[in-house]
Amino acid sequence: MLLARTRAIQRLFASSARSGRCLSTSQSATRTRWSRGTLLRAGALSSIVGCSALYYVAKPVYADAEAGSSASKSDETRKPSLSGLVRSYLVFTACSFPTIVDWSPAIISTCLSVPVVKDFTEAVLRRTFFSQFVGGDTAEDVLPLLTDLRNQNKGALFAYSVEVDEKEAAGVAKAGGSGSGETNSEPSFMRNVNEMIHSIDVAADFEDGLAGRNELDIGRKTWVAVKLTALLPDTNALIKLSSILLDNRTPNKQIAFPGIPSPSDLTVLHGKSTSDSRLSEADVKDLKQLHENLIRICTRAKKRGVRIIVDAEHSWYQPAIDAYTLSLMRTFNKLPSSTKASRTFGLTTTARADTEPGVQPLVYATFQAYLRRAYPYLLQSIADAQAGNYALGVKLVRGAYHTQEISSHHQQSGGKSLSISPEAEPPVYLQKSDTDFCYNECVRLLISRVREDVVASQRKSSNSPPTLGLLFGSHNVDSCNLVLDELVRNGLAEVKDGIIHVPETVAERVTIAQLYGMRDSLTNSLVEKTRCGVPLVMKYVPYGGLAEVMPYLSRRAIENKTVLGGSDGASAERKQAWEEIRKRVFG
Repeated sequence: MLLARTRAIQRLFASSARSGRCLSTSQSATRTRWSRGTLLRAGALSSIVGCSALYYVAKPVYADAEAGSSASKSDETRKPSLSGLVRSYLVFTACSFPTIVDWSPAIISTCLSVPVVKDFTEAVLRRTFFSQFVGGDTAEDVLPLLTDLRNQNKGALFAYSVEVDEKEAAGVAKAGGSGSGETNSEPSFMRNVNEMIHSIDVAADFEDGLAGRNELDIGRKTWVAVKLTALLPDTNALIKLSSILLDNRTPNKQIAFPGIPSPSDLTVLHGKSTSDSRLSEADVKDLKQLHENLIRICTRAKKRGVRIIVDAEHSWYQPAIDAYTLSLMRTFNKLPSSTKASRTFGLTTTARADTEPGVQPLVYATFQAYLRRAYPYLLQSIADAQAGNYALGVKLVRGAYHTQEISSHHQQSGGKSLSISPEAEPPVYLQKSDTDFCYNECVRLLISRVREDVVASQRKSSNSPPTLGLLFGSHNVDSCNLVLDELVRNGLAEVKDGIIHVPETVAERVTIAQLYGMRDSLTNSLVEKTRCGVPLVMKYVPYGGLAEVMPYLSRRAIENKTVLGGSDGASAERKQAWEEIRKRVFG
């Protein structure tokens, strides 16, 4: 019965793909007959049919598979349940076809706008895409998953995955800060701030409950990700600030747009410099409040021993994001040898690292390898951290906005683009091979610096905190293997009987991560080929209500379309799930 249903789903998606290909390859004269409204209605109809099939298959399988979820795990990675495999197969089958991915936001929006099918559509989305890529509705809902991951020696990068649509941000601000249209005295961005602080407490309580806190907070691998655009009422203020920073900074021909941040960047928010006509009084107020909220978040994180990862976003936000992140690192990542007061955001703070070292680095910046500035910017950041006596936290990713960056740059002359780059070339590499090369070169550079840090720490004392922390976010097998190879080559790990043994002192400095619901086979492989007393591998686990995370789900599919369609993407994930289903059902 299961096989017959699964084949029916295969035929359904295959039919959708064929129709999509026919549409994309037909002559322009034929395409003109299809208006956007017609396509939306057709998409909505096909989604209803598709959702019915998905729901028909997924619902009984969940019930049948629950008994197997308590299987013995011992030291090997627990196998996914049969229901999870079927869900993965269905989801990645849909993601394998670019036409479905491209039209998914319009299809879903149409279905959710029709009262008759709204509840049904939400139920199907919850059983499929939501369950595949999201950890739960609330932070507490994710706790069983965190426990399950830790039992497999995997950590978690916890993320309240609410996102603000920059096209609506200005309207939200005028409406009093309620992004959902709810009549609530607390603005939506402040609810986001408070929820992120709450997620820090949940993460800390989880870690405290595992083994208790120790002097250096070793092994606390439940971290929290922060997205700045969700923490203020009008994201356009970040774009304006980015433009001003570009004008005020000293040009550096060695580092392409978005350039490099300066410790003095945010003085623009204080004193006479705020007279810049591009920033309204409301903008300045919002940007100052963003600082205050980031200080609140990082202060709580320092107290609770939870690392904070500041996510990168589109390049038109990045100069401002870099400025905030640098200031946070120079304050909260201060190393014990210095008690000098640091002036940031117009406020004077004194690092307490001598008496309360806590986890280090506490704050991580995200470096996007697809940006042409990536490698020289990384070199400059390492030098600035050494000169400023603070620990550098690096989350290295390839980048998730390539298509938008290219199109926005090309549209810049038309006046409708968000791009603020003053350069003729786009800020991102045009070829994926260039991004891959840059990413791998950054890996080599960073791990060589970890070796230097470990050696220097051993010379000082066993209590010397790390001066460099790395999080390699990658779904690329070659890049993940390169991280392990470089650890061995630099003497930071040892191979015994084909297994790579990584000391805890190294695992405190180096972590590899994949998104929850994606590349599980890669994550499991990394765990199986390594041995470490603390998690070396983690999953990025978003959470939030279905309506809140819908932008994340849509963005994740569209941004990763080229990846999902690659040899290691959705097609491979679908095949792996099907092979495992076949083994479970037929032996």
